[in-house]
Amino acid sequence: MSDSKLRTQSMDFAVSIISLVKQLKGQRESIISNQIGRSGTSIGANIREAQYAHGKADFIAKLQIALKEANETGYWLELLYKTNYIPESEYKSLDSACTSIRVMLIASINTAKENQRLESSSEPGKHPMTDGSAHRKRN
Repeated sequence: MSDSKLRTQSMDFAVSIISLVKQLKGQRESIISNQIGRSGTSIGANIREAQYAHGKADFIAKLQIALKEANETGYWLELLYKTNYIPESEYKSLDSACTSIRVMLIASINTAKENQRLESSSEPGKHPMTDGSAHRKRN
């Protein structure tokens, strides 16, 4: 899955969340709508920030924050459904989109961590084969 797919889906999801917040404000619901508005739009913002990270560790950290925000958004969606603020069909649609983003984030984080591990193991002094210590005879 490409990063552009993740960026596109997170932007589309944020637009859906903003529409939901407008709907909730019309119902005079402000506590959950404020929370889901922040977490649901933060996902894409952190994914966008990761594009210009200061290295692999920063890139991974931004994606992990996006993942936490997606998980929090899933909680608020479930709470809105269970308190009858949104119908089941809307809940299922939004939750499915949120889950899809979480799956892509997990895959991206795992790939970035593996690449980081491979890069660090190929640096001199970081891998047992590079300094010859694995082949030395012990006297």
